[in-house]
Amino acid sequence: MSIIHRPSSIIHRPWYIVLCTLYIVLGTSSARAQTMVYLERADSLRFEQERIADAQILKGNVKFRHEDALMYCDSAYFYEKTNSLDAFGHVRFVQGDSLRGFGDKLFYDGNTKLARLRRHVKWVHGLPDENPTILTTDSLNYDRRTGIAYYYTGGVVEDSLNTLTSLRCNYKTSTKQAVFSKEVKLVNPKFVLTSDTILYNSATKIADIVSPTDIIYEEETDITTSRGWYNTHTEKSMLLDRSVVHHTDGRIMTGDTIYYDKQIGFGEIFGDLEMVDSAQHITLTGDYGQMWEENSRGFATDSALMVDWSDSTHLAYVHADTLFTEERHYTDSALMDSTYRLVRAYYGVRVFRDDMQMVCDSMEYWGSDSTIHLFKKPVSWSDNQQMSADSMIAYIVNSTVEHMVGTGNALCVMQDTLDLFNQMSGKEVTAYMQDGEMKLVDMSGNALTIYFAKESDGSYVGINTTESSFIRMYVEEGKMHHMRFTKETTGVLYPMDQIPSGGDRLALFFWADEVRPTGPQDVFRKVER
Repeated sequence: MSIIHRPSSIIHRPWYIVLCTLYIVLGTSSARAQTMVYLERADSLRFEQERIADAQILKGNVKFRHEDALMYCDSAYFYEKTNSLDAFGHVRFVQGDSLRGFGDKLFYDGNTKLARLRRHVKWVHGLPDENPTILTTDSLNYDRRTGIAYYYTGGVVEDSLNTLTSLRCNYKTSTKQAVFSKEVKLVNPKFVLTSDTILYNSATKIADIVSPTDIIYEEETDITTSRGWYNTHTEKSMLLDRSVVHHTDGRIMTGDTIYYDKQIGFGEIFGDLEMVDSAQHITLTGDYGQMWEENSRGFATDSALMVDWSDSTHLAYVHADTLFTEERHYTDSALMDSTYRLVRAYYGVRVFRDDMQMVCDSMEYWGSDSTIHLFKKPVSWSDNQQMSADSMIAYIVNSTVEHMVGTGNALCVMQDTLDLFNQMSGKEVTAYMQDGEMKLVDMSGNALTIYFAKESDGSYVGINTTESSFIRMYVEEGKMHHMRFTKETTGVLYPMDQIPSGGDRLALFFWADEVRPTGPQDVFRKVER
């Protein structure tokens, strides 16, 4: 059986080889036919073999075709063997309905499908009635296989909205996505963007930022970033890697990530935010916040901190769960348009200045009358003095507290020694300050006092308890100097060795030194009150 079949296989093998060879030849010829450059027209044709070997010299109304691309020129050298051509004068390259190229010279290779346009090059992508993208340069290459046009000696790209210049550019016709590098400048009717490298899409008008970039609005806003995207049509952007939005009026917004909508003047900041208002001398920080350009509104939360640097010698640090700030407009008594700052702090408020500290549940600062309103059991400290009430108002003059008013369960405590405290309580208390020190305290409404009487040598005589409708205490160098009472005052003096149990404390007394902020960072300390 094997002998009979063996000759048969030998006889058929040459035909198999012939068929395969024919298939390859026909296939190759077919593929080659698809990539051949054809001369469709010329006024004259000649050969100069000695001067230009293997070239057809063409002149007058020359036209070539390669697949769906047409090429026109005044004159050309056509190299049929290498499937290439050199075109000169009024060169025009047309591919389909949406791609047109112009220049003084064209070098085209039909095998690699690479077109090289030189001198006074203009490259137009898009239908004429659809605001096409126009690229101008002196030297441009177009790879028809990948649909990428590129220049590397400088050029300009224009679309319906923006004009971009750079030393290098790669432009992909299928997506209208371009990579611009080296001395990039994007000019928009509203702003100018400069960078080393950006990715820009002429269809979506979105610029992808991949290197240090500045976006400058004339006399309005400067944006500095190194990564993100910017929609040049809607003016919305996502700015990453610690970006900055700087307004010329002194407001600065910084964050790890910023979503910014320039048209509506809104910014949303994520991660280590900082909002600075140099006109109001306020800085807001936190891990999340928002900012509106209208009325200069903003808020910060998650480790929120406000620093008031209006008094450069006494910076004020305010922490709360959430901090809000905004600018309000009003017409004053002289019919003048004025503005003031409103700051609100909610939940767990802690304030530190080196001359005063405060804690409360919530707080508001009204720039219209320079007052700070403290709500829900506020406590304030200055040196060795503590003041508290159901609510308090601090009046600011020249960036310092001039006086404070506490209403409801008012208490003023002055530490005399480690465990001895002079005390006043009543319905309302007013404390007058000078250079951050308490100088005068008025207590009214069932005013009670406990204070330690001393001899001239400083030794203690006893403890004096009084009750009156009004009491005024004078303070010198942080110590009670003397008191004045109304005529209806009653009081008892106990010698130091005869003070009854609990007689050295008023009913409202507390000393909250463990709650008191001790420094700028201590405002973040969580304390059970």
